[in-house]
Amino acid sequence: MDLEEEVPLQEKHPQVERARKDGILGLIVGPFYWLRKLSDELHWSFVLGVVIVYGINQGLCMGLSKVSTQYYMKDEQKLQPSEAQVYFGFIQIPWIIKPLWGLFTDTVPIAGNRRRPYFIIAGVIGATSMIILSIQTNLYIVYALLLLIGGSLGVAVADVTIDACVTENSIRHPSLAGDMQSLCGFSSSVGQLIGYTISGFLVHIIGSKGVFGLLSIPAGLVILVGMIIQEPFIRNVSYKRVNQKFVDAGMVMWTALKCPVVWRPCLYMYLSLAEVVGSISAVGAVGSLLGVLLYQNAFRKHPFRGVLFWAQLLYGASGMLDLILVSRINLQFGLPDYALVVIDSAVSHMIGRLKWMPLLVLSSKLCPSGIEGTFFALLMAIDHVGSFTASWAGGLLLHSLNVTRTTFDNLWLAILIRSVFRVLPLVILFLIPSGDPNAAILPAEMLRTKKSDGTSDPNNTEMDTLINSVH
Repeated sequence: MDLEEEVPLQEKHPQVERARKDGILGLIVGPFYWLRKLSDELHWSFVLGVVIVYGINQGLCMGLSKVSTQYYMKDEQKLQPSEAQVYFGFIQIPWIIKPLWGLFTDTVPIAGNRRRPYFIIAGVIGATSMIILSIQTNLYIVYALLLLIGGSLGVAVADVTIDACVTENSIRHPSLAGDMQSLCGFSSSVGQLIGYTISGFLVHIIGSKGVFGLLSIPAGLVILVGMIIQEPFIRNVSYKRVNQKFVDAGMVMWTALKCPVVWRPCLYMYLSLAEVVGSISAVGAVGSLLGVLLYQNAFRKHPFRGVLFWAQLLYGASGMLDLILVSRINLQFGLPDYALVVIDSAVSHMIGRLKWMPLLVLSSKLCPSGIEGTFFALLMAIDHVGSFTASWAGGLLLHSLNVTRTTFDNLWLAILIRSVFRVLPLVILFLIPSGDPNAAILPAEMLRTKKSDGTSDPNNTEMDTLINSVH
């Protein structure tokens, strides 16, 4: 790795720091300097791709699709809430099996490219699904569900592919890993904020099917990302060795997972996410955005363990806001329930994002070269497994405490137990590395890449190096 790449962005471009210190002017122009310098270091097509995939195709569409799908299930398909909830679970299947899409992007290049074709495929699948949903009437629920899964698949594949690009750049530019995750989180939070803000208005004006038609536009932008994003061209790809590549990738993943610096943070991420009884869902995009800004400007250079300690502690304390709501203490101070719920959501999302940002940066540093997309998707699947565990454990707790739709006598106890479980991960915080967050974490042999001479597939050489290192 070149020494120039190790120099932090702020040291190479001191005008960024000067702009940040110029008061109001710095607040205005600072982000533009930051984006420009990231574009200079990482190429403008990568930065634009992150904004499109995370901000528009994922963040904006999340707010729009969630509301439009709910109304579509109710108004067009005439489903009961319990039935709709079951179908919503099917729509999330493409996200649960994200490592499979990562495996394809890492090991099966198409026409000499590892990432670009998968952006195009994702955009075509997503756009086609949304257009058909918007123009077809009286669809059977099975066909409608397949189209909704197709839309979810398009977003998931694009997400995995850009994750792989972010992880590759994090390996090449370890000092910029925090900046890249901040860019991803900022884009996603702003997109969600806009999406949730306009979703109700759009559904009221053009209906749920009209919103599905609009969702084809972000998918089309993903196709544009596949056309413009820069990546090395791979010559003489041997598709006869695809099966062997899958086996090699599996061996590399197993080798990495056996490494203590990998499985220890993975265990922490799972246990910290599998907390009992989830928070009340409300408008939290603003809180998430504040969490990203707080991490980028105040905590990005601090060790992972220190940031997670305070974030986890505050996360547990924030759960006590629900206890204030249940005990009606807020009314004694003239604070309406709705206002407290909004405050609770904003604070919880801000602290949750602040807790998740260092884990994202850490995850990007735990991915071996050659299987970046696969391994990062595997790490992110911990989020879904943890959420499922939390949902199951929370339901069991509520059932054991006899908390129902009409009985709330023990709800305060459930909230108290949840808050305690939120701080329990502090006991295993030693699993998280405590060193410099800008330094590499994996052993050198797992980050070793060989320069391609233009005639061979770099996937093979990278994975061969890792596989041979364990024999």
